[in-house]
Amino acid sequence: MVGNEIKRCWWCGDDELYRRYHDEEWGVPVHNERDLFEFLCLEGAQAGLSWITILRKRDSYRRAFDNFDAHKIARYSEGKIQALLQDPGIVRNRLKVNGFVKNARACLELLEQGSTLDEYLWGFVDGRPLQNRRKTSKQVPATTAISDAMSKELKKKGFTFVGSTICYAFMQAAGLVNDHVVDCFRHDELKRG
Repeated sequence: MVGNEIKRCWWCGDDELYRRYHDEEWGVPVHNERDLFEFLCLEGAQAGLSWITILRKRDSYRRAFDNFDAHKIARYSEGKIQALLQDPGIVRNRLKVNGFVKNARACLELLEQGSTLDEYLWGFVDGRPLQNRRKTSKQVPATTAISDAMSKELKKKGFTFVGSTICYAFMQAAGLVNDHVVDCFRHDELKRG
């Protein structure tokens, strides 16, 4: 903290929604199945766009996609998909909308195989957040060997919009890694747990 100014990661800037997301959610370890599924889907929806675009539409996504209930989304009909493609509150991209349905089905398949999404995803980091000590934005990678492996395995399991960059962004958002830079006030808070 400099004077009364709180030090934050560079990416949240002055946008109040972004700051709240940074301060309250980004990097906090998530183990709730619905929340993990939501993060995975929304990171995929971000492909080619900025995260703030998706963040501003998150409430609309929750409404449109039955609060990310994978059981409901897996049963979406073509009629439901057509209706979603008319919804101005979400990114109306057929591949991404279909991707949510495909990911919901892959999630349910995981359950049928005896694993939860939580167990499966956190298994890539042995169940504990990786604690990084990055000093600058330039030190934060877009991908890692772990996100490469996660991407490869998720694709084998039938998930889509899960490239390595998307997987690493998911890992950062859902707290599988602590990528707050070291002078950000959240870095040490999350390191302590």
